[in-house]
Amino acid sequence: MPSFDIVSEIDMNEVRHAAENSKRELATRFDFRGVDASVEFKDEKVKLTAEGEYQIKQLSDILRSQCTKRNLDAKAMNASGKIDITGKTHTLWVDFKQGLEQDLSKKIVKMIKEDKFKVQASIQGDKVRITGKKRDDLQQVMQMLRQADLAQPLQFNNFRD
Repeated sequence: MPSFDIVSEIDMNEVRHAAENSKRELATRFDFRGVDASVEFKDEKVKLTAEGEYQIKQLSDILRSQCTKRNLDAKAMNASGKIDITGKTHTLWVDFKQGLEQDLSKKIVKMIKEDKFKVQASIQGDKVRITGKKRDDLQQVMQMLRQADLAQPLQFNNFRD
């Protein structure tokens, strides 16, 4: 029976490269001349530091554009939303979503059941396994999920015939 897995994974090496490219772009930006600002990759998170909240938002936009250039989905970025202020330094930690959370997995299974595809969907930890009798049914499920507006990027792997 054909099957595949729905997962959400981010390549952390690409995230590190995007952070390093953001740091290089920061050095060349005119609006950051003479401003104490930095971008660091630490413990699978990116630390954005600047003197003001507006500059933090600009750094976040720079990181988002670098991620897009490296084929990372911007939906995977999870900015904590809370900017830590210590003295004149503002800090924002940006992490990246890995794996499917339980509620998103349930939403995917519900979407598949509502569209009445002839497949079986089962939640297995941080992934969802889809099995069906026909390969075409599985491809229809993939197409439906690509068009759906979910809060996280999805990848389809482990396709078996």
